[in-house]
Amino acid sequence: MTSLALSLKEQLKTERQRVIDRFLKSGKAELLLTSLKDSVDAALIKAWTAFALPQSAALVAVGGYGRGELFPHSDVDVLILLDSEPDTELQGKLEELVQLFWDIGLEIGHSIRTVDECLSEAKADITVQTSLLEARLIKGNETLFQTLKTQCDAAMDPHAFFQAKTLELRQRHAKYEDTPYSLEPNCKESPGGLRDLQVILWVAKAAGLGNSWRELAERDLLTPTEARQLKQNERALKEVRIRLHIVTNRHEDRLVFDVQTAIAESIGFKNTSTRRASEYLMQRYYRAAKAVTQLNTILLQNIEERLFPQMTSPVAINARFNEVNGFIDIADDHTFDETPSAMLEVFLLTALHPQLKGMTARTLRALWHSRFKIDNKFRRDPANRALFLQILQAPQGITHALRRMNQTSILGRYLPNFRDIVGQMQHDLFHVYTVDQHIMMVVRNVRRFMLSEHAHEYPFCSQLAADFNKPWLLYIAALFHDIAKGRGGDHSKLGMQDAEDFCVDHGLSKEDTELVVFLVENHLTMSQVAQKQDLSDPDVIRHFADVVKDERHLTALYLLTVADIRGTSPKVWNAWKGKLLEDLYKMTARVFDGQAPSAERELKKRQEDALANLRLYALPEDAYKKLWEQLDVVYFLRHDASDIAWQTRTLYDRIDSKEPVVKCRLSPIGEGLQVTVYVKDQSDLFARICSYFDRKNFSILDAKIHTTKHGYALDTFLITDPLFAKNYRDLISLIEHELGEVLSTQENLPSPIKGRLSRLSRNFPATPTVDLRPDERGQYYLLTVSANDRNGLLYSIANVLARHKVNLHTAKIMTLGERVEDIFLVDGAVLNNARSQIQLESELLDVLRV
Repeated sequence: MTSLALSLKEQLKTERQRVIDRFLKSGKAELLLTSLKDSVDAALIKAWTAFALPQSAALVAVGGYGRGELFPHSDVDVLILLDSEPDTELQGKLEELVQLFWDIGLEIGHSIRTVDECLSEAKADITVQTSLLEARLIKGNETLFQTLKTQCDAAMDPHAFFQAKTLELRQRHAKYEDTPYSLEPNCKESPGGLRDLQVILWVAKAAGLGNSWRELAERDLLTPTEARQLKQNERALKEVRIRLHIVTNRHEDRLVFDVQTAIAESIGFKNTSTRRASEYLMQRYYRAAKAVTQLNTILLQNIEERLFPQMTSPVAINARFNEVNGFIDIADDHTFDETPSAMLEVFLLTALHPQLKGMTARTLRALWHSRFKIDNKFRRDPANRALFLQILQAPQGITHALRRMNQTSILGRYLPNFRDIVGQMQHDLFHVYTVDQHIMMVVRNVRRFMLSEHAHEYPFCSQLAADFNKPWLLYIAALFHDIAKGRGGDHSKLGMQDAEDFCVDHGLSKEDTELVVFLVENHLTMSQVAQKQDLSDPDVIRHFADVVKDERHLTALYLLTVADIRGTSPKVWNAWKGKLLEDLYKMTARVFDGQAPSAERELKKRQEDALANLRLYALPEDAYKKLWEQLDVVYFLRHDASDIAWQTRTLYDRIDSKEPVVKCRLSPIGEGLQVTVYVKDQSDLFARICSYFDRKNFSILDAKIHTTKHGYALDTFLITDPLFAKNYRDLISLIEHELGEVLSTQENLPSPIKGRLSRLSRNFPATPTVDLRPDERGQYYLLTVSANDRNGLLYSIANVLARHKVNLHTAKIMTLGERVEDIFLVDGAVLNNARSQIQLESELLDVLRV
């Protein structure tokens, strides 16, 4: 490396560190961006001068660097502009120059072109055209550079450029699922990110409408307030991107879990008793991105109207609103000032007129600026309260209306407590949406139950919803069920009070108010009972029936529960949870039909249904008797009639089998495989089976452990794997053979392996918990464990239980995204000794820890 390269490299390194240190003290993003640009400019000028290049050449900054901004690890894009094709000598010199740029530590993106070549490339590639739009002369021939600028401007077609850039924007948004609320957003490319702001300035510049927010405001494309808000949010996004580059020490634009906490702390956020520092950071980011998205829509519509003016006559909807080109438009610029209730009415009208594609930029702007008129006086106005209820009671468009109200901040103005949870991330390992987006998803899910076109998705829910009177009460409950998240305390209880206040204020009847309040208070109850308690126990059903009171409350709670679980994350819902909830619903509904929970009646019914099933297979009339004589009441209460019939068909002639019997089938619930294991009982059996499933990377959703009267284990597992659907026949044969071999040989148990955690779990580890207590009858113990999910976790737990000679009777495996909550019904001599209990719990905590 030459002395010049060494000198420039050291100069850049020293200056870069000085600029970063100053930023970390002052937090001034713009100063850092321009200072880094200036230091690179100075180094490039020295290098250019040292090579004594022809006076006819020019060194030009393009792209973001041309814009006059440079982030700590951004690429430095330059164009070496020539007046003609270089000869061999000049070509060699230019190659040496580019190599020098790399040697001094710059991530260089370079091109060597003439003016004609630039024009040709720009015509063929919108990216090149965009890059040249921001060209800036660093050093060299100014006349040549001006020729390039003049000819690029002359070749620019603002209309075609606008259409190309907006299409590019839509494609980019689709790539990021059209939401700024990603768990790990890209602060440059995601909707509401820096790229959205750049698109506005690109299309405005191409159309000759301005180069800055101030210039756009001067041309009435922006108001001064909007320009100020855009600048403020742009600064917030730039600060995040700068800190990302500094913390990761590389070009990184994604706010990944690994760095969210470090960046939050570098800004000054701290953990509190209710929220993590990273959650405060993400809420600030989401609010900035939401504002950018909103203003981006207004600005692009305004620019489009300037470029593509349409002379369509407005069609009156009512005295306050017109339809213009398929969009709803205010009849007068002062509509919202003169009639504040129109701020709710506009959403009602968009719901009632499905042909409307959205709101005009004028309407969005007026709404944006008038939203602060929604104050306590507005909220107390009976007319406004009636309008809000009419939106919830509209025949269609409810979900879209509420989403638009949230996007425009009207919903948060009307419901102040809702405003507090806008953009609030939940690092609880199973919610993948912010609280407000989760609530919108739950409203959407409940709404879909009511629509016949979605009846195929969840037929039982749609069947119940079809007969449910006043479905809008469920939408209110959905709006309030998580509204108190992040306040500290029980969010169900706090939200219940908010819901009650809303219902009373909006004139709901005492009966309707009670239902909404009940749903908010108990929105977690049904999933907890279904997934954590023994549904074969009549007392569990009886107690749950006492809580829900009647069939209307039961139906409402069931619909809200399914919608809520489905609205947390695509990973959390599965067919097994659906079956548990449906079983709980049907058992409880029978109580309200006058059938008190009865173990005897349930036993008789299941045996009769199982026998009816067996008759379809032409087995001998008394084929079931020998096996059933070895089974107790608990077995029949814990298994469905179809499971009992299947296991009876499998085992009726192998009751005293000396070899293990392993039988698999596709699960009747439509997801996963059901595996039955029948073998002379042996120590460590559950751990041995878990070890096999662990090695195969199968997930266990449910396990029912039973021992017959003559000492055989009859265990049933529900297992899943993404590949089951493709080659289930081969897998069934493989499991039946291999697991049978494992149980026959009874080799020593392998040592558990700590599986890898996901990045989310590594950065936001759950505190593991172990709870061991006698069940209500004092016959067994309930062991509840909670921890970050990982491969091999269940086997690690089973291994500890096996070492302590703890017998397992049932296992309920509940996976909530990245977290597990498993419940085991166990017994064993070790549990009768307090010291041994503590030792068991300590060892379990050790294997649960991250």
